[in-house]
Amino acid sequence: MDKRSAPPLRILSWNLTLRCPLNCPHCYADAKQTEIAYPLSTEEALEILDQIKEVGSPVVILSGGEPMMRSDLYEIATYGTGLGLRMALGTSGYLFERDTPKKLKKAGIRSVAISIDSAEPDFHDRIRGSPGSWKRAIQSIKYCIREGIQVQINSTIFSPDTDELDRVVALGKECGVSQFQVFVPVPTGRSAHENYERYGTYEGLLRHMITTYGRSHQDDTGISLRPTCIPQFRRIADEMGITYPSWGKGCVAGISYCRIYADGKVTPCPYLPVIAGDLRHDSFSRIWSESEVFAALRDSDRLSGKCGLCEYKRVCGGCRARAFSKSENLPQSCGSLVKPRDIDGEICAEDPLCPYQPGGSK
Repeated sequence: MDKRSAPPLRILSWNLTLRCPLNCPHCYADAKQTEIAYPLSTEEALEILDQIKEVGSPVVILSGGEPMMRSDLYEIATYGTGLGLRMALGTSGYLFERDTPKKLKKAGIRSVAISIDSAEPDFHDRIRGSPGSWKRAIQSIKYCIREGIQVQINSTIFSPDTDELDRVVALGKECGVSQFQVFVPVPTGRSAHENYERYGTYEGLLRHMITTYGRSHQDDTGISLRPTCIPQFRRIADEMGITYPSWGKGCVAGISYCRIYADGKVTPCPYLPVIAGDLRHDSFSRIWSESEVFAALRDSDRLSGKCGLCEYKRVCGGCRARAFSKSENLPQSCGSLVKPRDIDGEICAEDPLCPYQPGGSK
């Protein structure tokens, strides 16, 4: 791929560590109490930030595992801020203390995403595998807001339950949060063999999100909410006559977004365990501009099955991670990564969760 044709990188998620004190059954990285072999050192991390800056000034989300378990977190954030990168944090909030937001702010982090999977403490704690994790997450939100750090709630909705979503939004609003990112679980990592399709489609939930919290209602609700890992929201919005150019494409994996794994490997997104390159052997700019994996994801005409026939393929694209989850090339161990054997047949396949029958399909 011609380096000059690479699209702008807007968001980068970085698994600084795969250590985590929690034990979530839907963890895409199968994070544990122990670290993986040969994680990136502080020096390597700082050098990678230099390389990222060469391709632009994306939002760099320091994540995990639990990024608070990296003792050099503040050093990495400070260095990235000094380069002009927009540094953010993705966390469970489990390890936050009262002065944590002050340290984050000093390091240049102005935005923190904290996971809340239910408005019910007991349910959240069961999902997270640790009693008291809900209470700690709520307290960390309050700490951040008091310090003037913008908070976004990341919430995984397991079943298409509009009431559960509304309760999470109401809880966040009560805490002073107006930014929400709603995830739908993808069978990868620890849940690689989980059958989330048993819940049915999420079409009704998506329509509820758009009609209740869409951009046209933001002035009324004060809420900004974006669905993630379910790109069909773009098709549904178009069907409803609602268009917001700033939303971009439904699935942006490898197009304006990518992930750096704890050992330096690069993948299109955290839920798609396909290696696009290795920063211990190649530069970030070269991987971003020349990776064959990224080239495939940027070409809607390479989509196959229903996604290839779909009239919405250029605005939706289908979930590439969910398509890959049906591949025989799935990693044999949770949390590991693989090299693609057949790019077109694996990551360009149809999204199995989408119920839509395109006009050109039989």
